[in-house]
Amino acid sequence: MTVALEAPSNEKAEKGRRHSVLLDYAGLALGLVPIILLYLASRFAPLPFSPTQPNAAETSLAPSTDHWFGTDASGFDVFSRTIDAAGIDLPLAVGGTLLALVIGVPLGLIASSKGWAANVIMRAIDALQALPLLILAVALVALAGNNISSVIVAIVLVSAPGFVRLVRSGALVVRRTRYVEAATAMGCSTARILRVHVLPNVMSLILAQASLGVATAIVVIAGLNFLGVGTHPPDPTWGSMISDGAGVIAQGDWWVALFPSLAIVLVIVCLNAAARAAEDLTKAR
Repeated sequence: MTVALEAPSNEKAEKGRRHSVLLDYAGLALGLVPIILLYLASRFAPLPFSPTQPNAAETSLAPSTDHWFGTDASGFDVFSRTIDAAGIDLPLAVGGTLLALVIGVPLGLIASSKGWAANVIMRAIDALQALPLLILAVALVALAGNNISSVIVAIVLVSAPGFVRLVRSGALVVRRTRYVEAATAMGCSTARILRVHVLPNVMSLILAQASLGVATAIVVIAGLNFLGVGTHPPDPTWGSMISDGAGVIAQGDWWVALFPSLAIVLVIVCLNAAARAAEDLTKAR
C-alpha cells in the first residue's frame, strides 16, 4: 500500500510569498509608470500646439481631432497645457515632499524619545497644526512672492507635521519591543538605536506617508494656483487651468476645467496604488 506524500508546507508558503511579491512589484509599477510617463511627456514629447502661445482664431473650441481636449477662451490648446503642466506641478510636489520628509523624519524620531527636545518638538507641531495651514500657505506665498521657493516652503508647512506625528507614533511602538530593550541594556546609544533598530522598522510608514504627501502637495499646489498665487502666466499649471475653466463652465465650456482635474485625479490614484505596493514590499522584507 503506497501513501502519497504532500508537498512540504514551507514550499507552498514560499511560492505564495513569491507570487505576492510579484504582485506588489506589479502594483508599484502600475502606480509609478503612468506618473513617470506623464512627466517625461511634459519634458520631451513634441506637443501638437504651444502651451504658452495662444491662437486667437481658435478660442473655446470643443474637443475634436484637431484639438483633443479643446481650447480655452484665450485660444490655448488644453491638451498641450495639461501635459506641459505636469512638468511644473510634479517636480514641485516631489521636491516639497522630500524636503518635508528630510525635516519631519528626524524630528519624529527625536520626539519618540524622552526629554525636553521631544516636548519642544511636539508642542511646536501642536501649535503649527492649530493654524489653518492652507490659508497660512496662501498668505506665505502671497507675501514672499510667486516663486518656487515659497511654494516649496508652503508644502513643507502642510506636510512636515504629518511626517513628525506618524514617525513618532511608529517609533514609540518599536521602542517597546524586546530587541530594542535588549540593545538599550547592552549600552547602545539612543542615536544608534534610532538609526539601526527603529528607523528600518518604520520605513513602510514613511513610504506610505511620502506617497500621500506628494498627493497632498499636488492638491496644495493646485489650490494655490487656483487662487492665483504661485503661478507665472502664461506657464500652465493644473490649478490655474481649473480656475480658468471654472469661469466658463456655465457657458458650456466644460472641457477647460475637466481635463486638468482628471490629471490631478490620475496622479493621486497612481500615488495611492504605489504607496500600498511599496508598503507591502517593505513588510515582506
